[in-house]
Amino acid sequence: MTELLCHSNAYLKEFEGTVTEVNAAEKTVALDRTAFFPGGGGQPCDRGTLGGVPVLRVGRQGDAIWHWLDGEPPARGATVRGEIDWDLRYRLMRTHTAFHILCGVVWRVWKAQVTGGNMEPLKGRMDFEFETLTHDLVAEIEKRVNAEVAAAHEVTVRFLPRAEAFQIPDLIRTKVNLLPEGIQVVRIVEIHDLDLQADGGTHVANTREVGTIRVVGYESKGRINKRIKLEITD
Repeated sequence: MTELLCHSNAYLKEFEGTVTEVNAAEKTVALDRTAFFPGGGGQPCDRGTLGGVPVLRVGRQGDAIWHWLDGEPPARGATVRGEIDWDLRYRLMRTHTAFHILCGVVWRVWKAQVTGGNMEPLKGRMDFEFETLTHDLVAEIEKRVNAEVAAAHEVTVRFLPRAEAFQIPDLIRTKVNLLPEGIQVVRIVEIHDLDLQADGGTHVANTREVGTIRVVGYESKGRINKRIKLEITD
């Protein structure tokens, strides 16, 4: 099992870990601990270096986090130093937090559930259960999410046993519960006074770090499925 360090400290840029498994043919390694986010929930994986070798992608397979390398992998048992591509990580942290702000505002005001989403650094889209989405409504959403950014809400993470976590009302905001049954400890991300969700991604510590959120497009993806596209600027 790989300890995922970014789950408790998203600002960790460097770390050391021990190689637990190697696939020489695919040039991949698994570690006992890593700060690389493996991707999930619409957020792309981290990149960076491992032992000075570029990490092309990262992914979860079972309980292990695997790192695909652009070079020869270190030997099993070796201790290696990992460095996160911080510019990429921080842009994704800002983006993911922006989407939680959007989700928090839409749920609090309109009670619309999320039906899908995807992100890239400083941009992405989120789909909601809206029957109609007008220019005026989109402008209102943009105004409200930027007010929450300016409110400088603290963003915190905690871990709860599954049974305790699911006693929290509206913990899952997606139309389909994407939390695997086998997960017994649930990671909770809270934007204080705005949003609280089960989530595995990386986030900034305060909403003021997000920057300005712009709604750059919206469209219908079905009778009660409407897409909102965002970009984040400094």
